[in-house]
Amino acid sequence: MSKFVIVGGNKLSGEVRVGGAKNSVLPIMAATVLNGKLNVLHDIPKLSDVIIMTEILESIGCTVEREGTTLSIDSSGLNNYQIPENLVREMRSSIIFLGAILARCGKVVISYPGGCEIGPRPIDLHLRSLREMGAKIVEKHGFLFCEAKELKGTEIQLDFPSVGATENIILAAVFAKGTTTIRNAAREPEIIDLENYINAMGGKVSGAGSATIYIEGVEELNSVEHQIIPDRIVAGTYLAAAAITKGNIFLNNVIPEHIQSILYKLKECGCHIVSKNNTIRLEAPEKLIAVDSIKTLPYPGFPTDMQSQMMALMTVSDGISVFIETIFENRFKHAEELTRMGASIKVDGRVAIVKGVKKLTGATVNAKDLRGGAALILAALAAEGKTIVEHGKHIERGYDHLEEVLKSLGANIKYLK
Repeated sequence: MSKFVIVGGNKLSGEVRVGGAKNSVLPIMAATVLNGKLNVLHDIPKLSDVIIMTEILESIGCTVEREGTTLSIDSSGLNNYQIPENLVREMRSSIIFLGAILARCGKVVISYPGGCEIGPRPIDLHLRSLREMGAKIVEKHGFLFCEAKELKGTEIQLDFPSVGATENIILAAVFAKGTTTIRNAAREPEIIDLENYINAMGGKVSGAGSATIYIEGVEELNSVEHQIIPDRIVAGTYLAAAAITKGNIFLNNVIPEHIQSILYKLKECGCHIVSKNNTIRLEAPEKLIAVDSIKTLPYPGFPTDMQSQMMALMTVSDGISVFIETIFENRFKHAEELTRMGASIKVDGRVAIVKGVKKLTGATVNAKDLRGGAALILAALAAEGKTIVEHGKHIERGYDHLEEVLKSLGANIKYLK
């Protein structure tokens, strides 16, 4: 069993470069099937999710080569519209192939996706939207059988600004006849990155980053070279690691605008933060101040993917904090594990109340999902004694050699696979 072994107590300090964003890389990798040509993607992190996406692409006839942080994907050999079930069940983001392969092949067969168990993440918005564009979708035996001789542009109103649904509609609409309009679209920076990628190869997408996105169908796409944006959640996690250890950190290759909601809460904690161009410097106080409340919301609100890391900080803060999780109903699994380390947390449904304690103590804990696992590592960095974080494979899904980065900042940490 993979596990992280951390001896807490060291202040973290130093400089870190933030790599490409996982939540940009995955949909853009799926989008490479659209052009049937060469796609060169830069700043690709080494993550288990990226490996799974690579295996999916290779299983349908694409050629993928990696050199350093650059991926070259040739989708000209695509010869299969059925996505292997075992790979789909490993990762929820695989559902993004639904729109991309439907647009390229006119049909796709895919099973219901898996991924971290953080509560129901229904894909009904994806399916309803594709049906509105003319797709025929049959659900049986845990599989989705989708077919569309011709997708047509239409107006789609999303009940919720779902990132995955917005991306799937964009990908499906690239070749659709006419113009597709998405209202109440997700506004995340990763959506803008997808728009830039598609437009760079000849697509016509506009409005990403706002609540209304327009996609004008085209007939052909070109080869493309694209630089992935920095990962805002990784950046937030590194900042939190410095904050919880009373340290200081300098981040480069980061877009401060993308993490304003995180920076605001860290400043509330008492951290001194200076943002300039594509850099951020954080100096932590000797004692963190409790933040009154943190409510997760779609972008530009506070990201659900940083909720658990902020909770780790609040366990050793001065005061009481209230967390309200509005995105996923089962995203407090880390709370029980933090309690094993001495944290004072009470959970009631989608609300968690955290009362800061003087210190955490090392324990053996279990990473039950990606971001919850990151929170346990942060807590371990500040805890007294040794902590073992089991099921480290979850953390590999979203952090590129996290232990090496933290070690370079002065952490006493090792990863045993």
